[in-house]
Amino acid sequence: MTLDIMSLADRPDLRPLLDEDFEGAWPPFMLWDPMGSVYYSVAHDLYPEFVFAAVDSDEPGRAVARAYAAPFRWAEGELPDGGWDRVIQRATIDRLTGAAPTIVSALEICVRPHRRGTGLSALMLDAMRQAVAKQGYDTLVAPVRPSGKHLQPDLPMTEYAAQVRPDGLPVDPWLRVHVRAGGRIERVAPRSMVVTGTLADWRGWTGLPFDTSGPVHVPGALVPVQVDVVHDHAVYVEPNVWVRHRL
Repeated sequence: MTLDIMSLADRPDLRPLLDEDFEGAWPPFMLWDPMGSVYYSVAHDLYPEFVFAAVDSDEPGRAVARAYAAPFRWAEGELPDGGWDRVIQRATIDRLTGAAPTIVSALEICVRPHRRGTGLSALMLDAMRQAVAKQGYDTLVAPVRPSGKHLQPDLPMTEYAAQVRPDGLPVDPWLRVHVRAGGRIERVAPRSMVVTGTLADWRGWTGLPFDTSGPVHVPGALVPVQVDVVHDHAVYVEPNVWVRHRL
């Protein structure tokens, strides 16, 4: 096996591999976050040095993992409550106004389901850290989506993120990868991603009935989806965990 992790700036010919569907990588409802298209529709052209593909000689013709990041200007001390959505918003505004970015935020590190648990996510994170440093930045931040939180959807994110093993590392596997790589957990982003839709939308995304008002547990969701049957509306507000990497 030969594994190579490259940016689109170095290998623009890899772009078609990133357009492929990473089936099963994310819960379907997450693909409807409205801020996602603002970033992904331009990422390959505007941020090629922060878009990465991992290719494996044992699986030719496709990427086994991908990663995305974006530079943005952040002069405020505390990282924003808005997390993922806020990063995309600020990066877009900075690009349109010509503001010089000061830090870079990871937005996605995605490994094909059959390659998870092999250490590939740590390699993708390391490649991103190196690329960000190469571009002259001293900080990489990440609104991390803890990989085990969906198993405890009713537990507040602040309590979940604070859980540690006897060796002091986070209980959550993805947070643990970041901390091992040198990242420091800073705070929770309580409204990192917001997905709204009609009840018909949510039924289509999840296969669940959505016929009762109140919290609904959805597979893959980190917290319950809040449902209002009278107004034909449901909203998912996902918290993430801010991690800061000094490079």
